[in-house]
Amino acid sequence: TVPITERKQLSLIPEAKINQQAAAAYEQFRKKTKLITKGSQLNEIKKIGKKIENSVSSFFINQGKDDPTKNFGWDYVLVDNDKVVNAWCMPGGKIAVYTGLLKITKNTNALSIVMGHEIAHAVAKHSVERASQAMTINIGTQVADIFLGGAINRTRNTIGQNTGMDIFRIGIFNPFGRKQETEADYLGLIFSSLAGYDIRESVKLWERMAEKNKGKEPPAFLSTHPSSAKRIENLRNWINKVMIEYPPIKA
Repeated sequence: TVPITERKQLSLIPEAKINQQAAAAYEQFRKKTKLITKGSQLNEIKKIGKKIENSVSSFFINQGKDDPTKNFGWDYVLVDNDKVVNAWCMPGGKIAVYTGLLKITKNTNALSIVMGHEIAHAVAKHSVERASQAMTINIGTQVADIFLGGAINRTRNTIGQNTGMDIFRIGIFNPFGRKQETEADYLGLIFSSLAGYDIRESVKLWERMAEKNKGKEPPAFLSTHPSSAKRIENLRNWINKVMIEYPPIKA
């Protein structure tokens, strides 16, 4: 069950195994990537992260619930790449922010929205869910293909060659992805609010993001992310409720 949203999710793979694999991949990433190791931008990222860390833990402890981050090994890196507008959080709390993103966030409140969103993916164990879904789909496809004489793979390959699209990715993985992305938007807003940031900045952030992506966004049904317009609509609907129900918490 996802914390706060109470959504039921498939979980077939131990979280500890996913976190261990993520930690190993993260170390490889650190070794091979150009990082900014000091300065005000990195300090800001670490400060926001620490406030969200402490606020999330305090929230669940105050609620008398299990802290989903208790086994996280938090870490933060700033990637020196102005061309990439991105941030991510691996399972277990390994977080990377790219310098290209900072040109869009522009301020601390907006950066907290993005970091809250990425941390929400880890708190909600979306990687465990995705891996579990992939396991069931792969096993199911293999079994079905035996009875259908390979028809599934032949159809998948033919459509993929003709259209450049994978029908399994479009029909199965992306809908799950959009659900998880929307859930991370909602939980991230809560985490940012608990940490004391102004979540009203989220709408302005995504308006800036939409402007940057103008003419480049894929159709919503092909994207694992909600469209910027849909995202902004959701945020506007959530902001007041989140500010009232999840005010800043003394961590």
